[in-house]
Amino acid sequence: MNRRDFLGATATVGALGLLNACGAPLQTTKPPLPPGELGGPNQHLGHRLRRQDFPAPDEVRHIPVPIVGGGVAGLSAAWRLHRAGMTDFMLLEMEAELGGNARAGRNEVSRYPLGAHYLPLPSREAVATRALLAELGVLLGDPHAAQPAYDEKYLCHAPQERLYIDGYWQEGLWPTVGVAAAERAQYAKFLRQMGELRREIDPRGRRAFASPMTLSSRDARWLALDRLDLRAWLLREGYTAPGLHWLADYACRDDYGTFAAETSAWAGLHYFCCRDSDGDDEHAAWQVLTAPEGNAWLTAGLAKNIQPQSRTQALVFRIEEHKHNIVVDAYFPAENRSRRLIAQQLIWAAPLFLLPQVVSTPPSHWLAALHGIDYAPWVVANLTLSATPPTRIGAPLAWDNVIYGSEALGYVVATHQQLRYAPAPTVLSWYRPLCEESMHRQPSRQRRLSAQGDRRDQRDFWAEAALADLERAHPEIRELVTRIDVHRHAHAMVRPHPGRIWGGQRQVFEHGAKRLHCAHADVSGMSLFEEANDRGVAAAETVLRALGIHAHATALGDTA
Repeated sequence: MNRRDFLGATATVGALGLLNACGAPLQTTKPPLPPGELGGPNQHLGHRLRRQDFPAPDEVRHIPVPIVGGGVAGLSAAWRLHRAGMTDFMLLEMEAELGGNARAGRNEVSRYPLGAHYLPLPSREAVATRALLAELGVLLGDPHAAQPAYDEKYLCHAPQERLYIDGYWQEGLWPTVGVAAAERAQYAKFLRQMGELRREIDPRGRRAFASPMTLSSRDARWLALDRLDLRAWLLREGYTAPGLHWLADYACRDDYGTFAAETSAWAGLHYFCCRDSDGDDEHAAWQVLTAPEGNAWLTAGLAKNIQPQSRTQALVFRIEEHKHNIVVDAYFPAENRSRRLIAQQLIWAAPLFLLPQVVSTPPSHWLAALHGIDYAPWVVANLTLSATPPTRIGAPLAWDNVIYGSEALGYVVATHQQLRYAPAPTVLSWYRPLCEESMHRQPSRQRRLSAQGDRRDQRDFWAEAALADLERAHPEIRELVTRIDVHRHAHAMVRPHPGRIWGGQRQVFEHGAKRLHCAHADVSGMSLFEEANDRGVAAAETVLRALGIHAHATALGDTA
């Protein structure tokens, strides 16, 4: 959106904020930024992997199965081992707490997410995710049912999504303000086509786009979509409506941290087509589960029974596979010492790009497969407000509120599930994927600020960016905000660029090695909860088979 469009879009709402109660102009000087902290991964410890300046191990322990990484994938692997009755494993996480990108913060107003903040209702193929939800008492009844019931406490309450465009709030994320009939016809055609693709079944009974993705059809006509980018596919199909292209771009930035023109068309269509629904109703396909703390309630559920086996602030810096065992060296910074673990099997649930820095002699085909892998950095700012900002449409804020034309993705309201309609303190979680950044491009100011320099400068840079973005829709935001905490994710999610889903690179890690089994969502090429959960469970079941442990009493069903 250029300056003229921006001024035209906000003239009506902006005028309301330019006058005080007496009709006099308000002061235009920006107030000082409120207090807050900068959080994120332990970059100092992580960067030591390059230097490998760790003390030699002074203790040797025999652990049948170490799990490296305490995000969703590592926790899912540990959860599956525990359900099978196995407790002789150790989960090692570099950070001070478990949860990975699904961690949460908390203050006197509310809990709030530091990253992932919702889970779409899992499809029937997502056996492990449904089993977890049933165990947590959120999925009610038979987890294999076509349309199971869910605890309403976690079902996102209405209004779920709202878009700010041309000075107005509208329901849903499809741009409708001022949209011509011809463009609306393209919306309808696209929704019909997505409905048809959701129902596509190949001769083997596989859906064209399934979640988890490993259960998707291998029909050549679908796999060929991976060689296109999503924008090119839309144009090929005759879709030219600006609102549709904006929504496709938003979807890719939201789920993948990249633009539609740089996203595999297969991955882009997977976003729209992998959920269960009846007919063409995209709202039914996008019902979600959420909580004030985002997805941290899910990782807490995975971790609740494995605390004795979990070690935080533990950095694995060397792995060496031998004929009869696999050796794992881990550094514990709180003690400034290293320990050596002698294992039979290893589950690698950390990002794949770290493998060459840790595995003593990484196979050449691993290095080739990792060539070109790219990760999206993200910034999440949590703004604590003294009162809920008004929408000026006589309705409360939605859970997810998006500003059309913004480089950010908008914000979610941490207190939304409390169904509070009167103005009250709240926390807004603002999301900004750095889609313009890449591990393979020269970093810009934003990336440099997200990675190095003075912590206060970094916090202030992103706090001001969040305020400047949000005051487009909420001119009074600076008067309401009392605190802004910023959290950085340097390598938040792997990007599914064209060719990386079905081009052969990620499949290398589906097979892993004899004793090393990869479980991270990177193996799927898409950073989604269901993918990480499925990969962790699948790796755990591979390990159980290798150890000769049969988990018949706690089987999850037909888990991939």
